[in-house]
Amino acid sequence: MTVAAFMERALYDPDHGYYARAAQRSGRAGDFFTSVDVGPLFGTLIEGQLEEMASLLGIPHFDLVEAGAGNARLSADILQAARDAHPEFYRTIRLHLVEASDAARRAQRATLGEHADRLASSAAGLPDSFEGVLLANELLDAMPVHQVVMRDEGLREVYVARGPERAAPHVDESVATHAGEPPAPHLRLMEGPLSTPALQDYLDLLGATLQPGWRVEINLRAIDWMRDAARRLRRGFIILIDYGHEARELYSIAHSAGTLTTFSSHRSAGPESAAPAWLQAPGEHDITAHVDFTSVRAAAEAEGMQTIAFLDQTYFLLGLLSSIPNPQSIRNLQSIPNPQSIRNPQSSLRNLKTLILPGGLGSTHKVLVLGKGVGKPALAGCSYRVRVT
Repeated sequence: MTVAAFMERALYDPDHGYYARAAQRSGRAGDFFTSVDVGPLFGTLIEGQLEEMASLLGIPHFDLVEAGAGNARLSADILQAARDAHPEFYRTIRLHLVEASDAARRAQRATLGEHADRLASSAAGLPDSFEGVLLANELLDAMPVHQVVMRDEGLREVYVARGPERAAPHVDESVATHAGEPPAPHLRLMEGPLSTPALQDYLDLLGATLQPGWRVEINLRAIDWMRDAARRLRRGFIILIDYGHEARELYSIAHSAGTLTTFSSHRSAGPESAAPAWLQAPGEHDITAHVDFTSVRAAAEAEGMQTIAFLDQTYFLLGLLSSIPNPQSIRNLQSIPNPQSIRNPQSSLRNLKTLILPGGLGSTHKVLVLGKGVGKPALAGCSYRVRVT
């Protein structure tokens, strides 16, 4: 099977998939750490941007669609901040949670608590049509990717196969088992012809030239998802927050070993190709790859959307922070709306540093803001500095 098919089963299989079997996978007790795990501050700042977008749209009912919502922790933080700081905006919100995991969907109402009456829908797929904002925080990096490698004879695709024997040169092997189950058939990597010409077309469209030995990932699912989302949005904005790069960097010597990796207990195994960790114990750990923002942006623009900004999370959040009335910048966080979530200023300062400091979430995570039928407004999140590192 292709690496994409393997990832699909390892992550999303209804019975054994990593994300399907638990309501929450991130946080101190999980395998990785997201901006939401820092605390309510992230959702509080995002709420300020959403309120501004709602004001620009001027609609009586504001659809807030969170894709990859998990158990709804981010939406709960946003709704709490909206009720505290912008009650009129809060009353217009119709929340739509999009989540593939049944376990996570079952936990959403409990997470939302007193805000559960704002929930208009919860499903595995996007609403048919909506007007407002689609927010996706760390969604695209978990979509299944194809892996390809350039050889002297041309581009080859990497496949996951059963059996211990070495069928061809350039084969990497690893044992994969499910925890608590009998040993699974031996799994190995092998190379073969491309499963679809769309993989070569993808690189050709970017003008990406791979050197022999370079191994890269191609996320066709993200492109299809972006096109579909843009079509369903009648008018409004899409905010994508994820880690990744422009194509010119992603498909360069800097990432010539690929970015496909796994996180377990907050440790990344790295993109090594010899006995890769992501092939081991399928269903027991996260598998992820960096996002190609160039192709995602192009897919959205092909469906009539306009790019408003692409910048580091650091500068996006600093722009939102500077838009808060009399915030005294970073030193006095008590002026941020929703004081219930910021009882300890020292703790809040640490949380803010976690979200914005270079080398961490601030620079590794990028923010892509897209609009449809709204022109190119000067948004608060883009007011500090538009910069990508």
